[in-house]
Amino acid sequence: MSQLPDLFPGFAERRFKTGDAEIFARIGGSGPPLLLLHGYPQTHVCWHKIAPALAKHFTLVIPDLRGYGVSTGPKTDAEHRPYSKRAMATDFAAVMTALGHQRFAVVSHDRGGRVGYRMALDFADRVERLATLDIVTTYDAWTDMTKENAIGRFHWAFLARPAPFPETMIGANPVYFLDYLLAQWTQAKDLSAFDPGALAHYRAAFSRQSVIHASCEDYRAGAAFDPNLDAKDKASGKRITMPMLALWGAQRKNGFVNKPLETWKSWCPHVRGEPIESGHFLAEEAPDATLAALLPFLLEGPR
Repeated sequence: MSQLPDLFPGFAERRFKTGDAEIFARIGGSGPPLLLLHGYPQTHVCWHKIAPALAKHFTLVIPDLRGYGVSTGPKTDAEHRPYSKRAMATDFAAVMTALGHQRFAVVSHDRGGRVGYRMALDFADRVERLATLDIVTTYDAWTDMTKENAIGRFHWAFLARPAPFPETMIGANPVYFLDYLLAQWTQAKDLSAFDPGALAHYRAAFSRQSVIHASCEDYRAGAAFDPNLDAKDKASGKRITMPMLALWGAQRKNGFVNKPLETWKSWCPHVRGEPIESGHFLAEEAPDATLAALLPFLLEGPR
């Protein structure tokens, strides 16, 4: 990472052993703890545009998910359990414990959003507030799959194919695959929203075979283990009990957000939300609008 641009000046770098993974994180700011979780196919760098403003109010913990960026992940198993959102949620509970943060807020995007709501379900005594960006639950996303949105969601089925098929196909030209997905999911359908330094981080990480494999494992877990866990929670009446904010990109086409607020209300009695004029990458495409929505929610303080 030393040869890549530093997009978090003044932030510390830490590594945490969490059993079968090693998590890299940036830490900075002051105030109550706030955990920021990134999505696919990115790294913690996706928060660089809004981190300075958030750091004026919060102590930020900004990690790479296991196997992504410079975090490392374990070998998988037949159920892909080591890359489940439950395993990732356990990682970040351990990271926050190591930092002395018993209770904290979570802001989460894309795959990190799936980790975020799993933390809210599995660690309800520790998560003060939850914000998700441009997702609904994994269970609801699969249930909502139709011919109209299947093309936009093609990567869910593709990445979940058994190894090494997707790893081999992506590995033939990983930067092309990365850039294509990033561009297609923006409002402008190009890379103009992304800082060149951020793109350098994403391309460097995604060019590593270990990251390609771990991210495929993430989606394999997301095709079976994760939605099954969601379904069990939904059937048992388990719900997200803390205040929740759902934001989504108003201009995301063929995406994962169909009736997002209505969907989240079936999971959380204390949810509110709104669209942001953006594609999928709210924190990079529309940082000011995203902050304007996040800060009032986060500054309400403990529940």
